[in-house]
Amino acid sequence: MIEVHPDEMNVLGDRMKPCSMDPLTGFYRDGCCTTGKEDVGAHTVCVIMSDEFLAFSAFVGNDLSTPVAAMGFPGLKAGDQWCLCALRWKQALEAGMAPPVVLESTHMSTLHYVSLEELLRHATISKH
Repeated sequence: MIEVHPDEMNVLGDRMKPCSMDPLTGFYRDGCCTTGKEDVGAHTVCVIMSDEFLAFSAFVGNDLSTPVAAMGFPGLKAGDQWCLCALRWKQALEAGMAPPVVLESTHMSTLHYVSLEELLRHATISKH
């Protein structure tokens, strides 16, 4: 069982739970969608990848399916949980392509970009 992240709060006001350890996600590659001033992309939304979202993301210039060994990026497939940039999720939302969100693992700072209501409409249960 993955432990609750001790220092950060999720969009529900509870302690954050990790998003994914396999593939290892998070800006800090700690499995959590935590953020800090170094994370200019705000990788704060824990999502479950779908084929549709991966195709959309590649179409708008962010290929998440192809591994990039130099960056330690494994490439993603449908079903993978991943910490997505808040603005990328919002872009997908506006295009009708938003992937499901794991609220318990989505950092509270995401609410600076999208509303809780929007996140709730796309909420799902973690696969982990």
